[in-house]
Amino acid sequence: MRVLTVVGARPQFIKAAVVSQALQGAGISEEIVHTGQHYDANMSAVFFEELDIPAPSHNLKVGSGSHATQTGAMMVGLESFMSSREGPDWVLVYGDTNSTIAAAIVASKMGLPVAHVEAGLRSFNLRMPEEVNRIVTDRLSTMLFCPTQTAVEHLAKEGMWNGVHMSGDVMLDATRTYSLRAADRNPLKSITSLDKDSFYLGTIHRAQNTDNPARLAAIIKAFSNLDAPIILPLHPRTRSKLDLSAIGSRVQIIEPVSYLSMLTLITSSIKVLTDSGGLQKEAIWLGKPCVTLRDETEWTETLSRGWNHTTGADTDAILSAVGTSPEGEAPRFGEAPAGSASSEIVRLLSG
Repeated sequence: MRVLTVVGARPQFIKAAVVSQALQGAGISEEIVHTGQHYDANMSAVFFEELDIPAPSHNLKVGSGSHATQTGAMMVGLESFMSSREGPDWVLVYGDTNSTIAAAIVASKMGLPVAHVEAGLRSFNLRMPEEVNRIVTDRLSTMLFCPTQTAVEHLAKEGMWNGVHMSGDVMLDATRTYSLRAADRNPLKSITSLDKDSFYLGTIHRAQNTDNPARLAAIIKAFSNLDAPIILPLHPRTRSKLDLSAIGSRVQIIEPVSYLSMLTLITSSIKVLTDSGGLQKEAIWLGKPCVTLRDETEWTETLSRGWNHTTGADTDAILSAVGTSPEGEAPRFGEAPAGSASSEIVRLLSG
């Protein structure tokens, strides 16, 4: 069996790492294409090196641009690449990025079966480009690997049952695998001079926040009024939108960090404040409460017992959520039916 994996953004590199290892362990041939959606070295090349992912056979080097420009360029590049190869048994896509939808559309039109890892997620907010990408990719996929039972139920409500599997969450596999390495390979002192449990960790990258000056200003205002410093690894897209001179001393901006460094920051922080989907889960799995800087979350399991709060970009709501404490143990979710999610996905693809 031969698998063509299409990735383009940081979260996909992490998910692909554990699945690629499972594919290799099963003796399955895999070719990886990088769209170039994330092209900054700290958000791309370092992940392949750090996570031992096989080097991509091809990089489309699409870079940034509007959704239409970026997705269109990816589709042209992917069609050319796929046309030059004998058709794979599966085109494997991850998550909800423009790389995901571009690969799903091209593969479908070429008659190639698509397998979608992280199928069935829904925020029910069609203003989010990611939500559109998820819905279209799910509709075009032959095999749908759901990280939770909630995702399976979302697909069932949309009339999709064939090829739907509750595989578990490959991000949980990655968190378990790489958190054991993080403290040794990327210790806190190599990232910041701050001590463990003396700072918050923040990330902002969603277009609904970065492209809306009022929302972005409200989030930065909340960060500037926290009761402890907040470390903010700054996405290049976000940096271009900020007036850095107006940011208070509580906010410590650093360059984007590798996955292992991010795991170190999560485990060393007081709490995580983010608009990322993956970081919400990683925080909870690693025992850290989360504040989600969005009006909704597709990871509703994280909201259990006050471990995660959705605040939108409301300054007062963010500060109020930061001041709360969760009740009871962190929620458990994303477990594979047996073994790991990555091995379950490989088993299903091989079936």
